[in-house]
Order: sequence, then structure tokens, then C-alpha cells
Amino acid sequence: MTRTPDAEVAVVGLGAWGSSALWQLASRGVRVLGFERYGLGHPFGASHGGTRMFRVTCLEHPGLVPLAKRSRELWQQLETVTGRTLFDRVGAVLMGPADGHIAGGSLRAAREHDLPVDTLTADELRRWLPQHAAFQDGDIGVREPEAGLIRPEEAVRAAVGAAAARGARVFTDTRVTAVELTGDGAVVRTPARTFRVGQVVVTAGPWLDTLVPGLPLETVRVPQTWFRPVADPAPFTLDRLPPFMRELGGRGAVWGHGSRGGPDVKLGLEDGGSAFRVTRADDCDRGVTPQDWTAVAGLLAEAVPGMGAVPSRTEVGMFSRTPDKQFLIGRPHGDPRLVIGGGCNFHGFKHSTGIGEALADIVLGRPTSCPLDFTDPNRFL
Repeated sequence: MTRTPDAEVAVVGLGAWGSSALWQLASRGVRVLGFERYGLGHPFGASHGGTRMFRVTCLEHPGLVPLAKRSRELWQQLETVTGRTLFDRVGAVLMGPADGHIAGGSLRAAREHDLPVDTLTADELRRWLPQHAAFQDGDIGVREPEAGLIRPEEAVRAAVGAAAARGARVFTDTRVTAVELTGDGAVVRTPARTFRVGQVVVTAGPWLDTLVPGLPLETVRVPQTWFRPVADPAPFTLDRLPPFMRELGGRGAVWGHGSRGGPDVKLGLEDGGSAFRVTRADDCDRGVTPQDWTAVAGLLAEAVPGMGAVPSRTEVGMFSRTPDKQFLIGRPHGDPRLVIGGGCNFHGFKHSTGIGEALADIVLGRPTSCPLDFTDPNRFL
């Protein structure tokens, strides 16, 4: 005798992408279960750290601009549904050589998609952002007024709360030990019991490839760092030092934003170099050594010289990386029982709500609101 399914769909992993998928599915009346191995908004994956930068001028792939625009609409919708402030619209500026990856790429994205931005010369940057040093005469800034910061932990909790309010059953502190595809659906195994569903969405971040083997994913350990000003902290508050990315010629790139509600200024490297180490999700070293912050401190001494030489605060997280640094969103091998969302590649958080909507669309056999062919996992399979 066949057992009655526990739900139509299970979502395994309730970080940024999974929580958004859970919200979208529950909002459409789907009977859905959500599983999270830790508490909501935990500090062990890629959905923590207090802030994440949001921008529409995506330089990583042309197809990400429509996804970012849709995600912005959905972030606003989630704020309305939950009554929470999740998105601080404080603007952002992308700086560096006019023909470089960051400023040049952002300007191209803005022009190709008719995005509202302001272009600043090096002299204008020097006057507007005196905290920054060593601007070259060929540098420009691309200021995006509608950009800002998202609060990741609060965003995850808001999306799961909205899903639960629409009937989703949520299991936190529940480790999924296996996902098995069966003749009529999928089985989700936990230490306590087994759940049967029609389809399963696996958005397990660094643990994705342990539940769905064969994916071309690396798990990368990433330290997050905060620094404190050596003198007057006033120029380094968020209202005077907005979110930024800055390329320093061929010497690397830094990102960050001013302090918000405390003395710490969040700053890091676009490419962490030796600080970004390939690891295994269950073996990640959570300790921090000078190897994790020496490179960023060295660039900050040149670019933002008012910062202390040693971080005032650190956290260690993880993200999953694909060979082409683009996402994995879709059905591996076209399997009607399985949908995956992974490979955030250190630039996926801003798109979380749009990706959650896309995952729900795929589950329900509907076209996604934005073309996402470039994220199809079958490009590697």
C-alpha cells in the first residue's frame, strides 16, 4: 500500500534562496515543507553577516540585470507582506578605471538596460568621498541611487515567516541526511523520520553537492571582515560612506560600506585570493588567522587609509562556486522530481527573491519571469 505524501513539495535548505522559494510556493497554495539544518538566519553558510549589497548594475552576466530588477520588486513585496524593513535604499557607487571590470562593466550594464545611474569623474569622487585615497585620473564612479543594503538574517526569517503564515510546515534544526528520488516523487530523510513528497527543491548552499552528487561545485570558505577608523569615525558612517565596489588597477578590488549602528566598517575583497579557500562544508575551519585579512588590510591601507590595520570583527561563511561563476537553477537531467538552486558564486544574495520565484515557477511547470537559460545546470551535465 502506497503511503500518502506528506506534502506536494519539500524545500531543503532555508537560506536566502530556499526561504524565498518556500515563501513563493506557499503563497501559491502549494502544500510545502521546509527543512533547515540550523536555526533561521544562522552564521554557517552564505546568508549572514548583517548586510548584503544590492545593485541592479550587474556586471557578472547580462541576464542578471532583469533578474535583479525583478528581485527588487519582490524584496519590496516581502517588506509589505511582513511589515519589516529588509532593504535600506542608501545607493551605491562602483569605482575604478573607465575600461575596468567594475566601473566599466557597471556602466555598460546601465547603458544596455537603460538603468538610472550617475557617472562621476575622478575629481568628483575625490570631493564626494574624501575617505578614499589614490584615485587615478582615469577612474570613474557609477552611482546607482536605487541600490542599497539588504539585511540577510532578517530577510530569511521574514520569508520563512511569510511562508508559514500561508501554511508551510517548517522544520528547523533538522538535518536532512538524504534526498532520494522514487518512482512517484521523492523521499526526504532526517534522523527522526522520513517524508514523502511529489517534488523536492534542494537549496542547501555548501551542502548541495552532498545531497545531489555529481554537480560541478566547489565549497569556498570566505572570511568577512570589519575594521574601525583610527581617528574620527564620523566620515565612515553609512550616510557618508555608501556601499561601494572599487577596482585599483591591476592590484585587486575592495568593497564595503560605512558603519551602521556601531563603530565597525564592513570591508572586504572582491576576490579573496588566498583568503578564499576550497573546503568541505562539514570541515570548514571557523577560526580566523592573519592569512584571512592581510590582503584586504593591505589594499585598504592604499584605498581607504583611515582604517585600522587589524580587523575589529570577523566571521567565516561559505559559498558554492561553479566553473563559470554562474548559478545552477533548474532540473538536473530534466528530472520532474527534482529542482536545484545553488552555486551562488559570492554574488547571489541580491537575487534571492527573484530566484525563489523562479524555483517555484519551475516546480509548477510555468515559465520564469526572467530568462534563465544561462543558469541551467544541464550545461555541465
